[in-house]
Amino acid sequence: MEHPTQNVKGLNMKKMKGIILAGGSGSRLHPLTVAVNKHLLPVGDKPMVMRCLEKLTEAGITEIAIVTNPEYVSNFSALLKSGSDYGCDITYKVQDKAGGIAEALELCENFVGGDNCTVLLGDNIFEESLVEHVETFNKDCKLFFKHVPDGHRYGVACFEEGVGLYEILEKPSDATSAFAAVGIYIYSSEVFDLIKKVKPSDRGEREITSVNNMFLHSKYKYTYDFLDGWWTDAGTMETYIRANELVRENYPKYSDKMQTSTQEK
Repeated sequence: MEHPTQNVKGLNMKKMKGIILAGGSGSRLHPLTVAVNKHLLPVGDKPMVMRCLEKLTEAGITEIAIVTNPEYVSNFSALLKSGSDYGCDITYKVQDKAGGIAEALELCENFVGGDNCTVLLGDNIFEESLVEHVETFNKDCKLFFKHVPDGHRYGVACFEEGVGLYEILEKPSDATSAFAAVGIYIYSSEVFDLIKKVKPSDRGEREITSVNNMFLHSKYKYTYDFLDGWWTDAGTMETYIRANELVRENYPKYSDKMQTSTQEK
């Protein structure tokens, strides 16, 4: 069920573009990521980034930008090429040094232009389809939340009776069970005006949480939803293993193929 804060009649008819943020060092997955970008690691029978790509193309998004580190651009390009094999047109963007999710997203300003964009953190593996969310988007921002047992690893939603969502706290140290902001965001092009106002946090990064809080506390129209089905990020060894387990449990064709392969050996 959607929880809008402001009602706007009619749908936003701007084009929707897709962005996959696939940078970072992947240090929490060492030694797997010493020589490989984590988004190229397999989850089930395909690289992690391809699962994000499929979610975007399933929703009818055909213009997609992938942001990654300079040393890995050629690897992504070798795997996905122009995107034509996957029914899309891929643009590659380079984030020269770590500066946060908001900074990575800002690299796509010219790519998005005046259109809308669906942004996925490349290590998010999830069940729910984005089709309806993309087709009905008519705000400046849509956020997604999922209940998690380890809230200290995420941006955590703060709700108030009669108000709804009023703030997101970035990785609070005392958070345990909480509603986490998952790495799925839908924005209008107004997001780039807000990113320009974001200063580095104590971690030295321009946080996407800061951008999202600006949407909550400004003139812009936002909405939020609770993600259906299963979800995990794959950014730690534990959650990477969990992502593979979820794929094996929920994609029978892949599970059958793996079982057959094991029997043949």
